[in-house]
Amino acid sequence: MNDKTTKIMFTIDLLRGEGVPAKSSPAGIAFAVMTAAVPVIVAVIFIGLYMNNKVVMSLKEREIKVLSEKIEKLSDAMELQKTLEKEKMHYNVCLGEVKSTIEKFDQWSPILTTLIDNMPSSVVLTELNVGQDTVKKNVPKKDNPNAMMEIDALVTTMQIIVSDSSQSDSDKAVKEFRDYLCSSSVLGPKLEKSNVSQETGTQGGMDVVNYMIDCVFKDGL
Repeated sequence: MNDKTTKIMFTIDLLRGEGVPAKSSPAGIAFAVMTAAVPVIVAVIFIGLYMNNKVVMSLKEREIKVLSEKIEKLSDAMELQKTLEKEKMHYNVCLGEVKSTIEKFDQWSPILTTLIDNMPSSVVLTELNVGQDTVKKNVPKKDNPNAMMEIDALVTTMQIIVSDSSQSDSDKAVKEFRDYLCSSSVLGPKLEKSNVSQETGTQGGMDVVNYMIDCVFKDGL
């Protein structure tokens, strides 16, 4: 006798008639996982890009700060260099003036020595004026050297004023003094012309005679 077993299947609807959920296949599960993972991956990528950009910006900010400090230092160095250049120019001008003054002093020193050493004993030096004046001079024309033309020339002048209060006649002594200056090796070659004039006056309540020796120098002095 063969026994036959009969299997009876019951379906229990827990959804109360709303249907039985379909069974999920492996492909469906994978698709669902991928659907959920994509936003996460995108978020991770954006976060990574944000962090990377933040690091890059931080490095760039530091680099800019370092460059700004270097530029500031270079700017200070350039300002210092400009200041030093200005001071150098100022010192060069001062040195030029000092050199010119020394050269003029060296040029005038022997002249003053000649004046003092040969001054007549009967007179006293009261003034010595050196300056520049404009005089009329005849010079050859550039286009025709045989013809002369009159020009205004700037020349150096010297006026020596001596006084005589001894009531003695110093005219001769002063004129001899002028002649000596014109023939001396120091002043002679430098003088263009000279003349002597005189006037009377008072000094300290005493009558005095003032002699003016006016000298005009040649070009180059």
